[in-house]
Amino acid sequence: MKAIEYIALALNLVSAIAIIVFVLLHSGKGAGLSEMFGGMMPATSTGTGIIEKNLDRITIVCAAVFGVTLLVLMVVGG
Repeated sequence: MKAIEYIALALNLVSAIAIIVFVLLHSGKGAGLSEMFGGMMPATSTGTGIIEKNLDRITIVCAAVFGVTLLVLMVVGG
């Protein structure tokens, strides 16, 4: 294995675990991370709190890293 494969594999593993954790932290119906850390947070125009919005962004970044590392592993390893 080349060094780039090891790096891509490590990033892939970390991003996969992060996606699982952040998806589980998302709120269901009426309860979620914002209620756990202080109850009533000011809502934005979409109805989600600031914490949920940042959680969405982090989850999207982790998913993008996961996808890119999968492509790198396919190209380099294949």
